Amino acid sequence: MAAERDEPGKLRPDRLVVRTVSVADSGDLLARLPYSGSVAWVRRGDGLVGWGEAARISIPAGEDRFTAGEKWLTEFFDGAQVIDEVGLPGCGPVAFGSFTFDPTSDGSVLIVPSVVVGRGGGRSWMTTIGDRYASPELIRPTHAPGELRWHDGSLTAPQWERTVSSAVATIRESELGKVVLARDVYAVASDDIDARVLLTRLAARYPDCWTFCCAGLVGATPELYIRREGAAVSSLVLAGTTRRGSSDAEDSRLGAALLASAKDVEEHRYAVADVRRALAPFCDRLDIDAEPWLLRLANVQHLATNVTGRLAATRAGTSGVLGERASALALAAALHPTAAVCGTPSGTAMELIRELEGMDRGRYAGPVGWVDAGGNGEWGIALRCAELDGRRARLFAGCGIVADSDPEAELAEAQNKFRAMQDALQD
Repeated sequence: MAAERDEPGKLRPDRLVVRTVSVADSGDLLARLPYSGSVAWVRRGDGLVGWGEAARISIPAGEDRFTAGEKWLTEFFDGAQVIDEVGLPGCGPVAFGSFTFDPTSDGSVLIVPSVVVGRGGGRSWMTTIGDRYASPELIRPTHAPGELRWHDGSLTAPQWERTVSSAVATIRESELGKVVLARDVYAVASDDIDARVLLTRLAARYPDCWTFCCAGLVGATPELYIRREGAAVSSLVLAGTTRRGSSDAEDSRLGAALLASAKDVEEHRYAVADVRRALAPFCDRLDIDAEPWLLRLANVQHLATNVTGRLAATRAGTSGVLGERASALALAAALHPTAAVCGTPSGTAMELIRELEGMDRGRYAGPVGWVDAGGNGEWGIALRCAELDGRRARLFAGCGIVADSDPEAELAEAQNKFRAMQDALQD
């Protein structure tokens, strides 16, 4: 939906007014967040942060949860009068969202903040909805979580290893190629956990990740489901993981072993095939790296593949999406769940996850990100994250299991993936 004016400079009193204006360099976006319940999507200093709620919807379980969310957003955006003086993706009204991994789970949410501050393309801006621009928020002091107590989630480490063994046996005896198994752990702090503290630590330690916060889900994901800017789309596929070395030589050796690992390359190939299959119907051009490359983060290394493409225009009246092309949210819905977070074939893998994990993942491993009224946006996979609830944090980590997986090695990989949030909580 394009930004509109009924008449230049004239506002209609019967419509919600959304204003986007250029501002001086907004500085550290995360430092602008006034309180813990704010929303954020930041990478290398660029991105969006917001606070207040002009609108919010909690979406019930169902395969149609993405469609229901987009319909609600379209109606909300269509009811707004937008005055956009900047015109970049992320300007005008923006919704932040986080969706459940499993369609049978409740808890998906979309939030339209009443104030958004953004930076991108060398510019900074502020968007306000209604009269919020007249009453700036006071920034409340941040506070560290304090002392932490840790305890297991649905499965202990030995129980989870046995679950991996069961999954390997199933894969060897069936047509299932891969399943992703996750586990959870809990931290209980001596004080309420301030999401802003975690966001600041994660952004500093993992600048190449997308640091996010939405409705109590906080993390730094290395995996971008989709970025849409006009007709241009891109995705970063990750699958296959090893730890970082204690020296450059060890780091190089571990990376080379990952690139040569038949097990990890197979796992990665499944994930790339899923992305190709999901995006092809929406695009008139799709380009995919011929071979995976190494993405090195602070604690782990991943096999990575870039995917870029150009969206085809949809026929008027048939798309049911924001704008004339599929929106970022619609593309994220088409991609979810990929083999990187579920398995292949996805239906069989999802059933095995429900049988073996012994927990509801909630919004872990589901799409998280933002979409604007023009359908532009960025959506990642909610990985390296925790759900916050007062003094309690629930952390998640998952591993791709294939026929050659070793339970002990998979447990070690999961422990490495926990480290991002454990370190953020413990500093």
